[in-house]
Amino acid sequence: MHPETPDDRLAVLASLAEPGRRLLYSYVVSQAEPVSRQQAAEAVGVPRHVAKFHLDRLVTEGLLDTEYRRPPGRRGPGAGRPTKLYRRSGRELAVSVPPRQYDLVGRLLASAVSETQRTGGSLAENLSQAARAAGSDLGSAARRRAGPDADRALRLVAAAEVLREQGYEPRVDGGDLTLANCPFDALARDFTALVCGMNLDFVDGLLAALDLPDVTARLDPGPGRCCVRLST
Repeated sequence: MHPETPDDRLAVLASLAEPGRRLLYSYVVSQAEPVSRQQAAEAVGVPRHVAKFHLDRLVTEGLLDTEYRRPPGRRGPGAGRPTKLYRRSGRELAVSVPPRQYDLVGRLLASAVSETQRTGGSLAENLSQAARAAGSDLGSAARRRAGPDADRALRLVAAAEVLREQGYEPRVDGGDLTLANCPFDALARDFTALVCGMNLDFVDGLLAALDLPDVTARLDPGPGRCCVRLST
């Protein structure tokens, strides 16, 4: 399965722009127990078939989950078909423009702190290793998608695609690949050395997993872009 992109998340968010659908979603997620189509329709004042359409669209978008239950007290062959019920899904949806990945920073820092507490080692070194591992995981997945026979050009395209998916907005700039957006912008401004070092380790891990030893990532901070630049 291809990783979800910022555009994918934006499309899901856009599905809530329809007022009736958004009202139904708000009603469902505010309830302590899953609700039926009939309950939702009556609660927001729309016909049952309209509620069905919007609720099922929300299921398709991954914003609601469903389950089936028989009404209380009805059992046995004559109890009828179980009722389809709707509840909030476990999906988390975050969209930012331009793209940001503060959740990734949180996971990397949590991993580094946990490892430091466990081993008593260096927090900086553990953060570096966590960032490299995260980049390597994404690079390995991208290489599998590209196929075992992918040549250098295809692997380079795969690297650019992963960087785009992560919000870096890669752009060809002469012989370099400029990352026009920093997904960690606010943190990078306040904690420049820490975040830029993590950024570099993340990109290095990605390039290593894609077997691109001739592509060099280096720190080259500048206004309005990521602190990492790639020489191809």
